[in-house]
Amino acid sequence: MSLTAFLSGASGFVGSNLARELVSQGWNTHVLVRPDSSLTELEGISLTVHEGDLTDRDSLISAMPADVDAVFHVAASTNFWSRKNDEQDRVNMGGTRHMIDAAESAGAKRFIHTSSFTTWGFRNGEVSEKSDRTANTDWINYVRSKYLAEETVLRANEAGRIDAVILNPAHILGPGDLNNWSRMIRMADQGKLIMAPPGGGNFCDVQKVARAHVQAFNRGRSGEKYLLGGEYADFTEVVRITGEVLGKRVPRSAAPAWTMRAWGQVNAAFARLTGNPPDITPESAAMVSYRMACDSGKAQTELDYEFTPLQTLIENTAEWMKTKGLL
Repeated sequence: MSLTAFLSGASGFVGSNLARELVSQGWNTHVLVRPDSSLTELEGISLTVHEGDLTDRDSLISAMPADVDAVFHVAASTNFWSRKNDEQDRVNMGGTRHMIDAAESAGAKRFIHTSSFTTWGFRNGEVSEKSDRTANTDWINYVRSKYLAEETVLRANEAGRIDAVILNPAHILGPGDLNNWSRMIRMADQGKLIMAPPGGGNFCDVQKVARAHVQAFNRGRSGEKYLLGGEYADFTEVVRITGEVLGKRVPRSAAPAWTMRAWGQVNAAFARLTGNPPDITPESAAMVSYRMACDSGKAQTELDYEFTPLQTLIENTAEWMKTKGLL
C-alpha cells in the first residue's frame, strides 16, 4: 500500500519539485493550491489537487485526507518588501498554525516543516544546528516570520499535537525558480546587474532538497532541525559563473555593503511611487551582505543529504529558464 502525502506550496519552487519526487517514489500525493495558482510546474504529474488557502483554516481541514501519513508544509511567503509584511505574517505564521491544526485533526503521522537557514539570524561565519540564534536581522520580516513559524511547530511537537521534523535549506537553485536567485540570473542576462553582492553562502540543489524532505519523513528525528547547505561561494563567484554560463559581461568585484543598502533604499523609494515590487529592497540588500555558511553534516549523516556542484546548479537553472522563455 502506498503512503499518502499532503503538500502545501506545490505550485512553488520547492513544492513542485517535492511533488514530482513524491509521485516518482509512488506516494499517493494530495496538493493544496490557491484558486489563482499557476499549475504549470505540476503538469504531467499524477496527483490530487485541492483548492484552499493557508489563511483559511477551514479550507485546510476540509482538504486534508484523514490518516494522512505525511504533511509537508512547504508554502511560505518569501517577500522582502516591507509593504507586504502583514500579508507575509498571515501566510508564514498564521498559515503554519492552520496547517498544524489540520494535521492534528487529520491524525497525520508526521509533519515535515520547510523552514530556512535564516532562522538562526544572519551573521558572518558558519552556523550549525547547535549554534545560538541572533536576532540582529529580525527587522527583516522574512527572517522574523520564519523563525516564529518554526517555534510554533516546535511547541506543537513538544505538546504531542504533531510529530514534526524541520528542514532549513540555504540558498536554493534549480528548475522551477521564478523569484529567488533566478532574479539575479535574469538581471545578468539583461545587463541590469551593475554590482555583485558583497556576501556569500551555501547553495543547494532543489531536487536534493526535495529528496531530503522524503528522507526526513523516513529517518528524521522528531523535533529536530536539519540544515541543508551545499557548496559555499562568495556571491562574486556566483555572479562570475553566471556570466560565464550566459556568455554575458558581469561585474567582477563586490559592491561595498553600504552601496547595496543605498541601492535598496533607492529601489524601495521608487517602489512606493510606482506600487511595483522592487528588484532590490533594504531587506534583500542586507541579506546578501553577510558571509554566512551552514554546516550540513547532520543532514548528510542522518538523511543521506547530498551536494551538487555550484557550476552545475547554475547551468541547470539557466537551462530551465531558457526553456521557459525567461532568458
